[in-house]
Amino acid sequence: MASISLDTVGKRYGDLQAVNSVDANIKDGEFICIVGPSGCGKTTTLRIIAGLEEVSDGDVMFGDYNVTNDPPKKRNVGMVFQNLALYPHMTVRENMDFGLKINNVSQSERTERINDAAKMLDIEGLLDRNPGELSGGQQQRVAIGRTIVLNPEVFLLDEPLASLDAKLRVEIREELQELHRQVGVTTVYVTHDQEQAMTMSDRVIVMKDGKIQQFAPPKELYNSPNNEFVAHFIGTPSMNFFDCEVVEENGDALVDLDFTKLKLGASTSNRNLVSKKTLRIGIRPEHINLQTADDQSFKSSIKFIEPTGKDKIVHLTIDGSEFKAIVPGDMNVDASQTVRTSISSNKVHIFDPDTGKCIH
Repeated sequence: MASISLDTVGKRYGDLQAVNSVDANIKDGEFICIVGPSGCGKTTTLRIIAGLEEVSDGDVMFGDYNVTNDPPKKRNVGMVFQNLALYPHMTVRENMDFGLKINNVSQSERTERINDAAKMLDIEGLLDRNPGELSGGQQQRVAIGRTIVLNPEVFLLDEPLASLDAKLRVEIREELQELHRQVGVTTVYVTHDQEQAMTMSDRVIVMKDGKIQQFAPPKELYNSPNNEFVAHFIGTPSMNFFDCEVVEENGDALVDLDFTKLKLGASTSNRNLVSKKTLRIGIRPEHINLQTADDQSFKSSIKFIEPTGKDKIVHLTIDGSEFKAIVPGDMNVDASQTVRTSISSNKVHIFDPDTGKCIH
């Protein structure tokens, strides 16, 4: 196993800066996810770690060793691609054996590694079948097994669950977590699905336009986003945003949303916000409260409701602004209804509209 350090890593394709001054220190044995929208540079970053892409700037370290100029075969990485790349004319056993043969591993050790991996992944009964005879989930397990038998120091996965149905994605996700607990290999997992990242990772790298926006544990990303992009990207449904001003009344700082005012308190940092001009606040849907009657509540209209089973996602509107609330599934609310609504003021995030940075 090995730690991974990216030191101001950059990658250019002509005029396109695909990865821009990326710094990240991944601990030995950590499970890290890289998330972000399409084209943000997450797969390019993974391929740089693997040695499949040469860097334009910066260095890549495995432990104390600089691997920046090393080819993939010298880095001892295992990689699972989205398309799996199994050899269709070979059996499962032969697919898993192929890399071991190339590395001149003895027959007895090859057999032992394959059997151990097959047992771990519950594919012992599939070893003599061809990939075409397997389901998508079984093929995924084979692709993972083919990598695990190589005993890599670093395990890299590029959107490995993208082609699977929702139920199977959850099953394989759980198996990957259990596999990581058993094997303990430093793992970097690329996905566009922030739910996967939040449930699987020790820490998450959020990328946009080739840059890291935040690198933190899932709970920190959710509760303390660095900027408006992270706040919007992390969380389902996404955070609500409103333009506002901060005003002072009786020594307290208040967020003025036109339709209501939220008290922030009398701390020095809160009062300093008053000097700012227009700001943006973010509030997560679970912190929008319906059927309330406190002095900060306001009337909003329900546009439509999405039942999800345990909860309901309620789409609301007020003065042309649309926002969402999450309420218990048994709450009695109907479309076109007007409801008293309030915002949990202690859960408000305030962002600078020019830089997007979180300032409260």
